[in-house]
Amino acid sequence: MFNLSRYFSTVSFILIVLAAGVFGPLYRQLSQQQIGSLAESRNVAMAHLFEEALRQPLEQLLVASLGRDAESLRQSAEVAALRERLAALTRNTALVQLRLYNRLGVVVFATDSAQIGETGSSGPDFRAALAGTIGSKLQRHVPVVTFGGEPAKPHALISHVPVVDRQGAVEGVFELYQDVTPFMQQLQRSERWVTAGVFAVFAVLFLMQYLVVRRAQGVLTEQERNLKAVRDTLELQVEARTEELKRTNLQLQDEIGERRQAESKLNYLACHDPLTGLANRRYFIERLGARLGETGDGQQQLAVLFIDLDQFKQVNDSLGHGVGDELLISVTARLTEQLHLVDMLARLGGDEFICLMEQVRNEDEVAIVAGEIVDTFAQPFRLGDHELFLSASVGISMFPGDGATVVELMRNADTAMYRAKAIGRGEFCFYAPEMTRDAQERIRVENLLRRALDRQEFIVYLQPQVDTASGRLVGAEALLRWRSAELGLVLPNLFIPLAEDSGVIVPLGAWVLRETCCQVRRWDESGFALPMVSVNVSVRQLERPEFADMLRAILKETGMNPARLKLELTESVLMGIGNPRGELQRLRALGVSLALDDFGTGYSSLNYLRQLPVQQLKIDRSFITGIGHNGGDEAIIRTVMQLAASLGFEVVAEGVETPEQADFLATLGCQQLQGELHGAAMAPAEFRSRWGEHA
Repeated sequence: MFNLSRYFSTVSFILIVLAAGVFGPLYRQLSQQQIGSLAESRNVAMAHLFEEALRQPLEQLLVASLGRDAESLRQSAEVAALRERLAALTRNTALVQLRLYNRLGVVVFATDSAQIGETGSSGPDFRAALAGTIGSKLQRHVPVVTFGGEPAKPHALISHVPVVDRQGAVEGVFELYQDVTPFMQQLQRSERWVTAGVFAVFAVLFLMQYLVVRRAQGVLTEQERNLKAVRDTLELQVEARTEELKRTNLQLQDEIGERRQAESKLNYLACHDPLTGLANRRYFIERLGARLGETGDGQQQLAVLFIDLDQFKQVNDSLGHGVGDELLISVTARLTEQLHLVDMLARLGGDEFICLMEQVRNEDEVAIVAGEIVDTFAQPFRLGDHELFLSASVGISMFPGDGATVVELMRNADTAMYRAKAIGRGEFCFYAPEMTRDAQERIRVENLLRRALDRQEFIVYLQPQVDTASGRLVGAEALLRWRSAELGLVLPNLFIPLAEDSGVIVPLGAWVLRETCCQVRRWDESGFALPMVSVNVSVRQLERPEFADMLRAILKETGMNPARLKLELTESVLMGIGNPRGELQRLRALGVSLALDDFGTGYSSLNYLRQLPVQQLKIDRSFITGIGHNGGDEAIIRTVMQLAASLGFEVVAEGVETPEQADFLATLGCQQLQGELHGAAMAPAEFRSRWGEHA
């Protein structure tokens, strides 16, 4: 086993020695630098002191020394006078020796008279001092002769300091020897104490770590013994298990086969729709992305066809999700059977499918396939006792013209599909850039629409309904107007479909009902009694189970007489709810009247109308405009009048604009007229002003 204690002891000892070897010299070097810096500053201070105190004798000596021999210098009165004054200035200082050089390097003064006249120093410190730079060095056992004749000092710092005249020129060099022996002795003592302290700290740390490592060594040894025992036990168990595995090898092979089948099934489900077996969104995106990577140069065209079933929601809501799933399976089978030029058909979810066509030559080829998809739904789908009619809207985007990425192609195909729905459903449409702009504008308008109710931007206008024979006011239709702060006046045919699609129509419709009832009550209190008011109701409102309860609450809250409220519903609204007769009977039980709006534009049958508890039919304005120049429209109006008379319905003609139209309708027995002839929709104040005296 690896001996951790021995390894630690050896490595730790080596590291301690290395640390001490580095720390000791480093500490000494730093300390010596500090001592040198301090001593140098003292030497410089002494030199400056000499210059200030002895400037004139120094300058005279330096000038007089030029051209004189050594002996005359030693005997000169200037040197003797200078020696006395320097001896007085250096008394009780650490300065032990002094030399003064002139610019030629000749010693003109020294504490040792024998050195006067010697030719100067040619060393770098002397030359640096002549250049104006101070230089210092620390030396040991320097032979020094002081003013008092004391013996040499063990340690001295030698500094070369330039002598500068009043004009700033260097005239000579001071060489000062400062005794730093006390500092060096103190350094040696500190070094010994620091060394001892460091050694003690390292020794304590080494001992503590050694104890920890030794304990760890014991733990490792114990664990090794335990592991050896466990290993021996495991070897016996492995041998026994090996024999058991040999006996069950065939069983394991069967399990591996089942696991592979399960993995294969999971991989299939990850890429395919579990209901229809078609590729799912993930697989389609991967396939389309791969094809785009292969044709990244744009030389080959691809086509993405987005398919949406138009009436699938009604099937799901009315017949249940079980029938809806069967219908999706039948649609998948029919599409798979009919489409031969499609390289991939996938289901994105719900009633949305998508196709991929590769190596497309032109748009005509794609249009043929799109037409085949639309024609696939020409025949009804038979599911048990149900015969279901569907249509499909198809949006098409092309690579590279309509997008270069998977997201762009799928988004643009989806945008084109919505344009196909807007055209009339059961159609296909190629993507165009303006569709994206239209979609963005639609989103913008929809966002403004969602905030418009809180901003109080809606106004209820009223259009009069008059008695055909007398012209007397018999009612009014409430029509919604939107005055947007950003868009201005927005026509109902622009924002009502958006409100329907986004679901905003539900709170908006409730607001219109409440506001209309409140307006009628305000008129009642002011002495103007409107006989009847009509309010349009959408399929989104009517399909809500709580609609009848909400209407009851509004009538109670506003105090509106239910007999003076008429709800107008289109045939498409009634076809969109599961039990129209039962829902209308609930509304009739509240006491309100019901009218069938835009009559003649749907597919109503006599038997269907007889089952509905409505009291009034409204002839659509599209037929009224044909009076006088379209015999077909006039024939339809006569038929509607006969049908209404046979069922006992009152008839209102909307969109009446000319006296000729009014006369024609009067001859057929139409009871009420609504349109520009008797007044356009107007604000409540204007309506009261115009019709107050006719009530």
